[in-house]
Amino acid sequence: MAGIQGVASGGMTFEPLTLHGAYRIRMTPLADDRGFFARRFCAETFRSYGLETDFVQRSVSFNARRGTLRGLHFQAPPMSETKIVRCTRGAAFDVIVDIRKSSQTYGRWHGEEISADNRVMIYVPQGFAHGFQTLADDTELDYEIRPAYEPDAARGIRYCDPALAIKWPVREQIISQRDLELPFLSEEAQSS
Repeated sequence: MAGIQGVASGGMTFEPLTLHGAYRIRMTPLADDRGFFARRFCAETFRSYGLETDFVQRSVSFNARRGTLRGLHFQAPPMSETKIVRCTRGAAFDVIVDIRKSSQTYGRWHGEEISADNRVMIYVPQGFAHGFQTLADDTELDYEIRPAYEPDAARGIRYCDPALAIKWPVREQIISQRDLELPFLSEEAQSS
């Protein structure tokens, strides 16, 4: 299905990423001399793409310093998450990794800059790990998530897994001890 652009309704454009089921979503703003109005979610439009519409949790990640790296996080089945991620302040290099063993894109990743300026959103389907690195101080990311966070299902993959070879853009990295100790994808696959 081609991207839907609602000229009169402030629509959205859906751009499939190279990882099956993941999308870049661009708002199509209606602008005038006051500013603009844009739709960032429409259940009917998402449903027409076969995407999740029942997001039950909204979260914010504030990051004080450039180079902050979080991830790569996911929830184990049956609590696998679907997310919509956008940057509302600053900028981040957003990364998703396909960890669905039956997928033809298993073990592949996609990364791109999302920022308050470009207003790009990333749709992250179930079966993906997600992480990001901030490109500016005081960066804030906004999440729509389904299902709600379940601490017992929380998992992750190490950001520096050599099998993934993610090219993080900021050399000086600020990383939690928890994220430093996450397993590599091959180790996580063996434990599940």
